[in-house]
Amino acid sequence: MKTVRLDLTLAEANLILEALGQMPFTRVYQLVNKIQQQASGQIEEEQNSSEKQILS
Repeated sequence: MKTVRLDLTLAEANLILEALGQMPFTRVYQLVNKIQQQASGQIEEEQNSSEKQILS
């Protein structure tokens, strides 16, 4: 399956998750989980990068 990369702010991603929360759980739970996993991984990377810059 082809993938699409999106560049969203954290607020935009949260808005999408909020909208998905209004839909039936059985239709969206996998998508919600995928968004949360990818976002948390990016946020962790960003935090680690910021910490390394502070320590340098």
